[in-house]
Amino acid sequence: MLKFSRKGISVSVVLDRRRIKVNGMYPVKIEVVWNRKQKYFPTGVDMSENDWKRLSEKHRKSYGMEEIEECFSRIRGEVSDMLDKGVFSLEVLEVRSGRSKRFNVNKAFRQEMERCMQEGRINSFYRYRSTLLNLERYAGEDIQFSSITAAWLERCGDFWADEGKSATTVCIYMKTLKGVVNKAVAEGYIKGVSYPFGRNGYVIPKGAVRKIALSKEHIKKLMNYKGPAALEEYRDLWVFSYLCNGINFKDMLSLRYGNVVDGEIWFIRSKTRYAYGGSKIIHAVLSPQMRAIISRWGNPAVSSDTYIFRFMDDGKNELDAEILVRNVIRRCNAALKKIAGQLGIPVFTTYSARHSFATVMQRSGVDLPYISECLGHSSLAVTKNYLAGFCKEDRLRNSALLTDFD
Repeated sequence: MLKFSRKGISVSVVLDRRRIKVNGMYPVKIEVVWNRKQKYFPTGVDMSENDWKRLSEKHRKSYGMEEIEECFSRIRGEVSDMLDKGVFSLEVLEVRSGRSKRFNVNKAFRQEMERCMQEGRINSFYRYRSTLLNLERYAGEDIQFSSITAAWLERCGDFWADEGKSATTVCIYMKTLKGVVNKAVAEGYIKGVSYPFGRNGYVIPKGAVRKIALSKEHIKKLMNYKGPAALEEYRDLWVFSYLCNGINFKDMLSLRYGNVVDGEIWFIRSKTRYAYGGSKIIHAVLSPQMRAIISRWGNPAVSSDTYIFRFMDDGKNELDAEILVRNVIRRCNAALKKIAGQLGIPVFTTYSARHSFATVMQRSGVDLPYISECLGHSSLAVTKNYLAGFCKEDRLRNSALLTDFD
């Protein structure tokens, strides 16, 4: 009888006597044993005890032998391929043999969402969830990895664009999907030959760089703004973010007095906390303007564990804290829109504080490596992309150079 063994895994043909069929026969199956666990894969052939005995006595021309050999060869090939790649598991074998309906793109996304939640990476959780919801709107709730081809991705991207999704949003969704596909390939759920992305497949379009930085003139107007206390508080949160190396609101609202070290604020970006190679500590000078904002709106410095601003508390879990941050950002953006209208400056958001910090630094002649370090970027290339493009003021100034003969 057909048998195969390698690295503690055995593959063999067996007569499954656990349940007799109505025709009085038993199904012939391929048994795979690993770590004392068995998985059975049907061959589509049924046999009686006598038929099985004749087959065991090497009557190789017995009924169904061709089908049995074909199935055995296919399972053995999958096992060998996974062992060569170092990704063997019985669950993966089920998926690759087409016997499992439990693992698909949808489930892979939900596994990532669960992992993000367990690790406290709530923003990543929302990114996976948003991508999955939009994938399911396009292709339903049972998306097989085998269906994702370059043409499928092209149609999906067109579908999202037709719905009004921006190029940046489509780029984010596709990169998230690519990450899930990459993990499925690495774990052996799908074979590399069917990989749909890359030079010979679907190339993810680049998102447009958003120019959302305020000019120094607009920032000056904003800092001098006088209005209702509620609007001034949210304005001051934006200014604090701008002055604190463009710190994002999640990290800013999570600051404690223990982050104040020798006249500076030291913090680690939550976005890079799980980055490969470790996170960078960012140092931002605690300027007089920042101290004044803390004095106006901050909590009293009871201890080093006290939050600087009034919004956070230690009773919240990661999800509740993320919801709180999102609500603060929503209220702040609404306030900033009102302020922009009153001042006659372009509408801006909390995120523009980071771009404004980087842009003002650049236009003031500060070296790119210093800007990159302040932003906590992983490389100068990231910072260059962050500052890519020029505004109308740049174009007007540079155009004038063409006729400046003095």
